[in-house]
Amino acid sequence: ILRAPIMATVSENIESQPDSVTDAASADIQGEALDALIKDAREALLARQREDGHWVYELEADATIPAEYIMLLHYLGEEAPETEARLANYLRAIQGDDGGWPLFHAGEMDLSATVKAYFALKLAGDDPSAAHMARAREVILAAGGAARANVFTRIALALFGEVPWRAIPVMPVEIMLLPRWFPFHLEKVSYWSRTVIVPLLILMALKPRARNPGDIHIRELFATPPDEERHYLRSATDRPLARLFLGLDRLLRLAEPHMPKRPRARAIEAALNFTRERLNGEDGLGAIFPAMANAVMAFEALGYAPDHPDRAIARQAIDKLLVFHDDWGYCQPCVSPIWDTALAAHALMESGVEPEQPEMQSALSWLRDLQILDVKGDWTARRPELRPGGWAFQYRNDFYPDVDDTAVVGMALDRAVRGRTDTAVDRAVEWIDGMQSGDGGWGAFDPENTHHYLNHIPFADHGALLDPPTEDVTARCLSLLAQRGRNRTDPVVARALAYLKRTQQPDGSWFGRWGTNYIYGTWSVLSALNAAGEDPRAPYIRKAVDWLKSRQRADGGWGEDGASYWDDRKDVVKDSTPSQTAWALLGLMAAGETHSAEVAAGIRYLMRARRDGDKWHETLFTAVGFPRVFYLRYHGYSAYFPLWALARYRNLTRSNRSATPYGM
Repeated sequence: ILRAPIMATVSENIESQPDSVTDAASADIQGEALDALIKDAREALLARQREDGHWVYELEADATIPAEYIMLLHYLGEEAPETEARLANYLRAIQGDDGGWPLFHAGEMDLSATVKAYFALKLAGDDPSAAHMARAREVILAAGGAARANVFTRIALALFGEVPWRAIPVMPVEIMLLPRWFPFHLEKVSYWSRTVIVPLLILMALKPRARNPGDIHIRELFATPPDEERHYLRSATDRPLARLFLGLDRLLRLAEPHMPKRPRARAIEAALNFTRERLNGEDGLGAIFPAMANAVMAFEALGYAPDHPDRAIARQAIDKLLVFHDDWGYCQPCVSPIWDTALAAHALMESGVEPEQPEMQSALSWLRDLQILDVKGDWTARRPELRPGGWAFQYRNDFYPDVDDTAVVGMALDRAVRGRTDTAVDRAVEWIDGMQSGDGGWGAFDPENTHHYLNHIPFADHGALLDPPTEDVTARCLSLLAQRGRNRTDPVVARALAYLKRTQQPDGSWFGRWGTNYIYGTWSVLSALNAAGEDPRAPYIRKAVDWLKSRQRADGGWGEDGASYWDDRKDVVKDSTPSQTAWALLGLMAAGETHSAEVAAGIRYLMRARRDGDKWHETLFTAVGFPRVFYLRYHGYSAYFPLWALARYRNLTRSNRSATPYGM
């Protein structure tokens, strides 16, 4: 299927629109049908714009976040039966056919997600003898039981007294007092790890117990009684270094009960100060759910009353992540308004909305107002002299601006001012310049976050501790610099190009860290190479083009599964998706393939695919938080990316240009 001829018969699993739209498959794809579809999709997207000018779509993760929300309620002893019932309806609805809960739609059972979902449903009142609970219990035990769940799941269970604290790797709160030169320091891990770990250190030091008003337990999920289990801790990887760290953990475990009280008190105070300084108002610590939840539990463990201003605002921030539809709902891991607004702006300008129009002026003004110009966040640990100038991913997250968002917003603003001098864009470019890592690439939030030995500590079994440079973020930064007129003689651009050439996969593709997966990475890099003026006939670019073409499916679309993040499953695909098809098309058009048969087939796929209002129909997850650990479904991806690709195709074919002049 993966390499089927492009013009083969449309596969049966394509969901079609009524006949009037389906006819577009055989119509002239440069004619009225294309114009009508672009106009309709554009107007529907504009109709979703908020009054102040921004867009924000739902951001859905797996079962763990709504499950953890229910667990948080019971940890705090808060009663919210209606909310729990709606979250429970969602959890039951996304249970897999095998009885477990996957990390992404139609994926395989994940043990940790399944343990949390089962516990949450039991806390919410589900009968353990019910069929769905019995099936979940069966697959958990078949996978070794809850004792085999990952570190973060075992920490949650320890807080409820379901496992002893010896089930958790030692992370003494005295970490807060370590000097910067020490092998483990908070500045050496990613922003998301930092904001999650610091309040967690307080919890691990105090070892509080959840209120658990219903006295609910899940001992039935353990193959061996939790107090008798002797094999909770395992090497995070199969490397000798991981075994060494596991030995160090045993030594720390012996030493921890004898830690002096005064340094421990100072360390708890340092963790508390870190958390309070970064509370981030109603947007929450790190603006991500796990950090917010840990902060609330830490405040509770320290004796803060529910109405204490710090605890109250931290708790309020979490509830802003809830999304409800009728009798079901879920908790988002975070929100994505700046990302959604910037990408929607790109798609709309491509589709013919002029920057001077009120809707676009409103969106661009909203983005300008959120540029972070005064707060020197955690990134200054490596770049103390660099001026701020970035944007966050969420509404506010001033300590943690996102390099990727900054590049995408910068390109949108630059496109709107048509390359003229612009203070906001210039500050963004200055910040992006300064955030480049020594290897020529960019990470998402920190430069030089490459202490890879830390991935071997027992606490890092989730494999998401660091924020090293990646191909997709690097491509976006290169795209911004090139769109602003920087060429290959510029040292920053030259280092970025060298990084991208060095990281190309043997088959011609590029890895996608934040979108699924090689389609996303290859689109990102081809767009950047086009903007930077690389010759599209260069062998390495042709190799990437050939790879993209080889991945086109019989229906004309492209798809790629979340399982592709495992090395032995790179070719897994379940179905074509509109967003991944759009990325492939944008990548091919950036490489001068606008008039190819493959692009024409992809356009036809988008023209006949089912669309509901502003969004093409898409249930599969096409993004990732942490590969192999945590996946995402951006509900806006199926709205602005297909529109963008269709409009780009129309613009290039009618102007006889071979590629776009823009960085994306």
